[in-house]
Amino acid sequence: MSPELVIFDCDGVLVDSEALSLSALLGMIRTAGGSIAEDAAYEHFLGKSVKSVREILARDFGLVVTDAHLTDMRVELMRRFREELRPVPGVSEMLPRLGLPYCVASSGTLDRIRYALDVTGLLGLFEPHLFSAAMVERGKPAPDLFLLAAERMGATPNACLVVEDSPAGVAAARAAGMTVFAFTGGAHAGNPALKARLASIKPDSIFADMLQLPDLIAGLGARVESS
Repeated sequence: MSPELVIFDCDGVLVDSEALSLSALLGMIRTAGGSIAEDAAYEHFLGKSVKSVREILARDFGLVVTDAHLTDMRVELMRRFREELRPVPGVSEMLPRLGLPYCVASSGTLDRIRYALDVTGLLGLFEPHLFSAAMVERGKPAPDLFLLAAERMGATPNACLVVEDSPAGVAAARAAGMTVFAFTGGAHAGNPALKARLASIKPDSIFADMLQLPDLIAGLGARVESS
């Protein structure tokens, strides 16, 4: 089935934020008395909600993260977003060429999603179609967020295409019964271990140039029609 809705993750797909977010997270972990290598942090936390990150740190690393730790991390991250965050190249040029409804479904809070899109000049292209993991019981890799986005946008799950940069997000799209493209054009995506994990989940396509997305979607529809 050709897509009738495109669902974009935000961090690492629309805004090049993953490296900034990871740096802020590792700083918080050090403040809380822990130490985690960058590769391990990407493996455990990329694409996860703050709630999930907090639970993983407690369960797998024995690290207690307080509300004060989280508040300090958010303040630091918003400062870095304001000063350093940039949109993923090609997003604003690509969207008018899609010819399809689209929305954002991200593990971030709604305030963070809005802020990231606002400082990069993208908010007006997506609002009000913004969906946060805070709106559902389970975050990625559970399918809840993508299913909510599809329901609110009036699309059937198997007619949705998700664009994701994280293994957790790809797994969530798969669990929702959606087509999923893995985007590897963010600054963080040069990590070989991350690329290998993404490939192992077998997304329907892997691409690194956002300007290619309309043609990739058109090609997907053509493959469906010829099958």
